[in-house]
Amino acid sequence: MRELPSSVRIREVGPRDGFQNEPETISAADKVRLIDMLSATGLRRIEVTSFVRPDVIPQLSDAAGVLTGVQRREGVAFSVLIPNQRGLERALELRERFDEVSVFLSASETHNQRNVNRGVEESLAGLEATLAAAGAAGLRREGVIATSFGCPYEGEVAPGRVLEIAERLAAAGCEEVGFGDTTGMANPRQVHGFFAAARERLTGIELTAHFHNTRGQGLANVVAALEEGCESFESSFGELGGCPVPPGSTGNVSSEDVVSMLHEMGVETGIELASLIEASRTAQGVLGRPLGAHVLRAGPVDWRRD
Repeated sequence: MRELPSSVRIREVGPRDGFQNEPETISAADKVRLIDMLSATGLRRIEVTSFVRPDVIPQLSDAAGVLTGVQRREGVAFSVLIPNQRGLERALELRERFDEVSVFLSASETHNQRNVNRGVEESLAGLEATLAAAGAAGLRREGVIATSFGCPYEGEVAPGRVLEIAERLAAAGCEEVGFGDTTGMANPRQVHGFFAAARERLTGIELTAHFHNTRGQGLANVVAALEEGCESFESSFGELGGCPVPPGSTGNVSSEDVVSMLHEMGVETGIELASLIEASRTAQGVLGRPLGAHVLRAGPVDWRRD
């Protein structure tokens, strides 16, 4: 185990990964308002939307309107998720409004088939061409590998297989590779071993951890990755998001829970926790229901004694 990093980078994915799972339509105006609030918290990276087919994910059919409406703030990088070449072409019509792109596939054949109706090798071939085009447009590129720590259909996913896919993405031009615990199957011991191996095999690549809190282990897994030198994380304000499998699962690990914990551990994020909590409170009002973040309910730790 290494000495803990003094600071980490956090990409907020709630505006995309969180909103896309909501059953009720969220207006573009509300999305813009919430993203602008997040931009003012000290976050330096925000995944704003996705250029997927509107009939596949109707909740993100307003991608162009949201990107056009959000305020660009110096020092805050916006990213968009793109599924394929056509999605990239649509996104590039608004090239000046974002800085980074993420592409995705699953490490599990069954999950990839059910998610994008393709085999893993077919997905990789298509993404390699898409990544080349994104690089030509001057965009920073991230490859996200879903089911990196286990698949709800196949069970265990071999770490070596995940790292082979990561190497392919890196060779195709990804400066960053994200490892997704898509249905919350990871445990801290597994995470330790995985990131130790990833650090050895993927030199010069930013390694990003994306955990879900499906079974209440999200923060423990963040600490495990941190202890192996991981300095980049993705999280979602309010614990928004998640995966419909298994039924009743919770969302991504909460941004305010992660930030609060890291600050208590002496690891800097550059994020103002009070402002982040206020953004989640506002999201609760928009959605008309309580959100799952613990710090949102309990408040941050206050060591002062009256």
